[in-house]
Amino acid sequence: MSTTIATTSTIFHYIPNYIGYLRVITAIVSFQLMKSHPLYCITSYSVSCLLDALDGHAARHFHQTSRFGAVLDMVTDRCTTSSLICFLCVLYPQYVFIFQLLVSLDLASHYMHMYATLQTGGTSHKSIDKESNWLLRLYYTDRNVLFTMCFFNELFYVALYLAYFPIWDVTVFGKTFSVFSVGAIISLPFYLFKQLTNVIQLVRASVLLAELDVADLKKSNKSN
Repeated sequence: MSTTIATTSTIFHYIPNYIGYLRVITAIVSFQLMKSHPLYCITSYSVSCLLDALDGHAARHFHQTSRFGAVLDMVTDRCTTSSLICFLCVLYPQYVFIFQLLVSLDLASHYMHMYATLQTGGTSHKSIDKESNWLLRLYYTDRNVLFTMCFFNELFYVALYLAYFPIWDVTVFGKTFSVFSVGAIISLPFYLFKQLTNVIQLVRASVLLAELDVADLKKSNKSN
């Protein structure tokens, strides 16, 4: 009976990781199109985001979960969203400070969360213990909630982006506005919920890391 020897190449050739590579490619294509071709841009951007729901299913179906895949997934999410926010700073310069705060919160909360999770023995940033905040636990353990929040979070930014361009403008009672601005308004409550989970995630990660520091200090004092 032959035994397959796993190598780094084995991990890189996992099917869900190929989906991750496709996410990266479609995201880069959307960046290139972002300035002048909004509809093509968002088509490519949306494909990258929707593939995010597929790679997890593929990992479970083919039993090909990996640390590399988990990090690739999270990093792609953060880079894709951050890049769109960067361009929103160009379109809406009066809101640059707000966008800077939002992208900083997103990056800081997810980085600290993943680092704290790994330091406490977790294998994925989606590993949430029972003692965690119930809202954060609901967000990460219920796939329907996770998909819905992520969908509307991206929809909010996409709607803001598309609303800038003269696409599907309508005039009501003498006032012209983009139909995409309606999409931004509809997605706003879900978007705010997502930002709240980012804050909770950041606080939780900070507490976990501080608790590890306290444990290290106690060990150090005992040894002395």
